[in-house]
Amino acid sequence: MSSNAFAHYVPVREDWLARRSEPALEPDLPIIDPHHHLWDRPDWRYLLPDLLADTNQGHSIAGTVFVQCRAMHRAEGPEAMKPVGETEFVNGVAAMSASGGYGATRVCEGIVGHVNLQIGAAAREVLEAHLRAGGDRFRGIRHITAWDPDPAIMNPAYTPPKDILFREDFRAGFAQLAPLGLSFDAWLYHPQIPDLTALARAFPETPIVLDHVGGPLGIRGYAGQKEEVFRAWRAAMAELATCPNVCVKLGGLGMRINGFGFEEAAEPPSSDTLAAAWKPWIDTTIALFGAERCMFESNFPVDKGSYGYGVFWNACKKLAAGASADEKEALFSGTARRFYRL
Repeated sequence: MSSNAFAHYVPVREDWLARRSEPALEPDLPIIDPHHHLWDRPDWRYLLPDLLADTNQGHSIAGTVFVQCRAMHRAEGPEAMKPVGETEFVNGVAAMSASGGYGATRVCEGIVGHVNLQIGAAAREVLEAHLRAGGDRFRGIRHITAWDPDPAIMNPAYTPPKDILFREDFRAGFAQLAPLGLSFDAWLYHPQIPDLTALARAFPETPIVLDHVGGPLGIRGYAGQKEEVFRAWRAAMAELATCPNVCVKLGGLGMRINGFGFEEAAEPPSSDTLAAAWKPWIDTTIALFGAERCMFESNFPVDKGSYGYGVFWNACKKLAAGASADEKEALFSGTARRFYRL
């Protein structure tokens, strides 16, 4: 990943995060964290010990799902096959965790890798290689399609064409997922949600999960447009919710692009601050999709630049305070367990 892409993220300041500590609410509530990464970048290492330092903050993290992040791609071989190296790496981490020697959390119980779907039907061969590399843990792929006309909003590591979800080559690749029983993680920005609705309707047999509440933007040209963005986002999400094959991840709102600015404060945010800022987005999503199609996610370490792991889960628990026992079970573990077949 280029250094420019790296600068796209809010840097993690451990000394700043250490200034906020909260006891875990409902510490016995089982949680599956369905969205985190592992990597070893210049100046940013987040591997098993780093993840465990976060997950061991008083919450009951029963298991996790790894989502692709260009970690440990193969240095050699065909370009299309290079991402299989990531699955090999993560499956090894999962095996370490499954030994029981690293605590009760089953890390990387599910693996979401990457295949460039623009290679069309040839994607099947790469998917089959992932399935072999991931054993019984490989669950699906993510092909990042986040696009905006403002290049400053885009992550320089991912430069998809504007209309990628409609392209014949992409859809020919996407068509390979359902026959292999695999799912698709969708990461895009809120103006693109209607594109995903069209894709979901074209492939009703393919399970799709929309990452990060649909990527509401709040910087650059979207700054100061919070009400307009919310209205457009809500209308698009309402339409997407009519697709029964789509679930949504509730999280990923600690990125610079969302415009909440948590990282700019003198003190790291409390769970009350996070819950208040996110309430309209989370409440609306759960109302539209139902708890059985929603799952809270950490998006760590990407969101770690904005708040601590334990504080994040406290905020989620406060947001779910009015939910029934069954709804809580779905939001914190059940939906993730069903979607990723854990």
